[in-house]
Amino acid sequence: LSQVVIEGFKSYKDQTILEPFSNRINCVVGANGSGKSNFFHAIRFVLDDLFSSLSTEDRRALLHESVGHHVLSAYVEIVFDNSDNRLPVDKAEVRLRRSIGMKKDDYYLDKKHVTKKEVANLLETAGFSRANPYYVVQQGKIAQMANMKDEQRLELLKEIGGTRVYEDR
Repeated sequence: LSQVVIEGFKSYKDQTILEPFSNRINCVVGANGSGKSNFFHAIRFVLDDLFSSLSTEDRRALLHESVGHHVLSAYVEIVFDNSDNRLPVDKAEVRLRRSIGMKKDDYYLDKKHVTKKEVANLLETAGFSRANPYYVVQQGKIAQMANMKDEQRLELLKEIGGTRVYEDR
C-alpha cells in the first residue's frame, strides 16, 4: 500500500490523498471524529465484502453529505507498491479503484473497467482474504481470535496465510 485516494466517501467530501505508508505496520491515530473509522471503511470498501450488497439507503450512507452539500458519487482508490510482483500485474505500481453512485458500482484496475469477480481473483492471488479481512485489524478482533476454537483458528490462519486458495484448487 503506497497511497489511498478518497473523494465523496463518508466524511471525505473533497479529494483526499493519504500517503506514505510503511510496507510493514501502519497505525492510524487521531482525535474523535477526525475520520479514522471512515478511512478504514474506505479501504475495506475496496478490498473486502463488507460493502458488497448495498441497498439504496446503504449507498446513501456511503456518500458524503453535509449541510448544503450532497455528492452523487464517490470513489476510493488504493495504490499498491507492486515492486515485489505480489499482484499478478506486470507493473511496479497498481491502482485499484471502486466508485459508487446511487445505482451503480464500478471497479477499475489501472483505469480499466473490471468486474468485481476479477478484483476478487486478483486480491485472492495476492493473499488478500475477502472473507476474513485481517489486513485491517478492527477493535475487538484480537480478543475474538483468542477465544476461537482451535479448528476455527487454524482455518482463519490458512485464510490469512493464503494457503486455502491452493487447497480449494
